[in-house]
Amino acid sequence: MDADGSPDEVVDALYADPPDGFTAARDAAVARAKADGDAATAERVAGLRRPTLAAWVSNTLVRAQPEEVEQFLQLGQALREAHRSLDGEQLRELSHQQHVVVGALAREAQRLAGEAGTPVSEPVVREVERILYTALADPDAATAWASARLTRAPAEAASFPEADPSAVRDHRPPGGPAGEAAEADPAGSPDPAGARARDGAAREAAAREAEAEAEEADGARQRAVDRAAAADAELTRLEEAAGRARAERDRAYTAVSEAETRLREATRAAQDARRAADPPGRRGS
Repeated sequence: MDADGSPDEVVDALYADPPDGFTAARDAAVARAKADGDAATAERVAGLRRPTLAAWVSNTLVRAQPEEVEQFLQLGQALREAHRSLDGEQLRELSHQQHVVVGALAREAQRLAGEAGTPVSEPVVREVERILYTALADPDAATAWASARLTRAPAEAASFPEADPSAVRDHRPPGGPAGEAAEADPAGSPDPAGARARDGAAREAAAREAEAEAEEADGARQRAVDRAAAADAELTRLEEAAGRARAERDRAYTAVSEAETRLREATRAAQDARRAADPPGRRGS
């Protein structure tokens, strides 16, 4: 970290380093700022919080992949707009895209963390995925994520924005669906309001279907995440049990070795005692 950098550069440098050294680096930066007479920077830096491992991994991704970050922010904006307008076709396309992009970015973040000398486990990767999903749904979370200064995962958004009724009503191609004439009432006069209502209802139904598919996919993803977490927990339990068994085996081997040593020593002592008890004159008689 550059001791002579601007306050923002000092902050960025602190959040760039792995979190296990954050506190010591922060305290050193505060001491330097105080020694330079920069009380404002010292106070600002002293208030910085140590990032969680998942937050640091996410920050590493943001710093390393600025183009992907910009595309991701655009995807989030498009998803939120599609939810507001209940554009069923766009929702289906973007919902699939978000799962692919989130998975790819989380794996890239894991790779970058490993290259930085801090390998991370699957639970941390899943936490990074949750950060990414939240950034897609919540513009404030997206801004915090893109700053590369996260200290912990933002609060998960309950859902994407609710539909805007006026946007749903007005979301249609100009002039009505291609190839269709204006609807007419029984007297033969055009009924554009009725056509728009039916068009809007059809779009709402398609959007609800797309949302249901997206929710089902999210549910399946979450169930898979839960199963993976349970498998990780079981693997950890078994590894710990195996470690205890190996330790017990080693103790048993040590006890056997010690017992054999004592047996040999006792045997030699008994032989020495018998020889001492048998005078030389009696041995030949």
